[in-house]
Amino acid sequence: MKISVIGTGYVGLVQGVIMAEFGANVICMDINKERIQQLNNGIIPIFEPGLQELLIKNQKAKRITFTTDVEEAIVNSDVIFIAVGTPPAQDGSADLQYVLQVADNIGKYIDNYKVIVNKSTVPVGTGKLVKKHIQDKINERKVNIEFDIVSNPEFLREGKAVSDCLHPDRIVLGYENEKARDIMKKVYDVLYINATPFIFTNIETAEMIKYASNAFLAVKISFINEIALLSEKVGANTQEIARAMGMDGRISPKFLHCGPGYGGSCFPKDTKAIVDIGKKYGEDMLVINAAIKANEKQKQKVVEKIITKMNGVKGKTLGFLGLSFKPETDDMRDAPSIDIIKGLVEAGAKIHAYCPEGMKEARWRLADIEKNIIYCADEYSIANDADGIVLITEWNQFRGMNLRKIRERMKDNYYFDLRNVHVKDSNVRDIFKYFPIGQN
Repeated sequence: MKISVIGTGYVGLVQGVIMAEFGANVICMDINKERIQQLNNGIIPIFEPGLQELLIKNQKAKRITFTTDVEEAIVNSDVIFIAVGTPPAQDGSADLQYVLQVADNIGKYIDNYKVIVNKSTVPVGTGKLVKKHIQDKINERKVNIEFDIVSNPEFLREGKAVSDCLHPDRIVLGYENEKARDIMKKVYDVLYINATPFIFTNIETAEMIKYASNAFLAVKISFINEIALLSEKVGANTQEIARAMGMDGRISPKFLHCGPGYGGSCFPKDTKAIVDIGKKYGEDMLVINAAIKANEKQKQKVVEKIITKMNGVKGKTLGFLGLSFKPETDDMRDAPSIDIIKGLVEAGAKIHAYCPEGMKEARWRLADIEKNIIYCADEYSIANDADGIVLITEWNQFRGMNLRKIRERMKDNYYFDLRNVHVKDSNVRDIFKYFPIGQN
């Protein structure tokens, strides 16, 4: 099987490496020359545990190569994955310009039957749109070349993407005819023979499954965060509430962890996109829209809580533990830390920050307030002369910190544990004025 992956961002790079690991001959294409040069040298531009090792292994086996030549990638493949970005536009809709550019290039260079796979997260109807763009270009060339479109959404968790690809919960495939279905079964043959669940459906349903899944998880997070806000006021314990709820087989315990709000590359973008799709078809997505608003409220409530508990933050220093939207990734897209830090700086605070992987991206995402931030060398340095600590991303190394060593470096002893990492530590309240999330 000869496979091309157009786009070497997070999704495309992981997809390409895993396809090579499954035994396919893979060409990954991107217009970013610097990135392609890095990848040809075995260097990945993102932080994703286990990915670089797999890349080097498959480069040595000559199963994966990288190029900036789109014609080469299209001509020398049986299956082409489109894995370019679909960033949100101002109105929340998905920007499809990069997907359609790839479709135009496929129509320009396609020379025989191929299966075109939408791996990017795209609105319902994109499969038909991609098909039309390819066919229009073929018609301009006055040739007769057949092809098929497939929707194969990804469900990767950043920080666990390699495991998610090797052991997925399910593979969703939207297709139009049996030939395309049979070819995609061969693409995922390793998973198919190992009894991974496969969902074979039409293209529109596959496109909708992706948005529906992410929107539901976002709703779950916003729900438990609202319960947490109320629990703090009535004296209830959200962790115990969530544990009891999760024992109900209809609910499950996953994504019932209260915190500072959701972020990342998927939930903020995909919830807004499905609301936009609803508008276009005359359906108000009331529950999902409420989740979006609740998530924004959660971040603002965190800022208000810190300011209130500290009797104002003007002229005070806060040390931030973590910046990325979750552990095991350097991704800062829509990370709660951005809005929370900006809200505290607006209220007069100075920030000390440390994140194992997120600081490089944070420097440009927070460039407008850089004079108010000092980026530190480790988790202990953020405590130097700090009035308070804010743990916002639950990296494992923060769990084992010497809390007394942290306290010794501080001016005051406020500790806002936004992930409840130390809530069960019997000493934490003796050391700090300690404020977890969703309980007192």
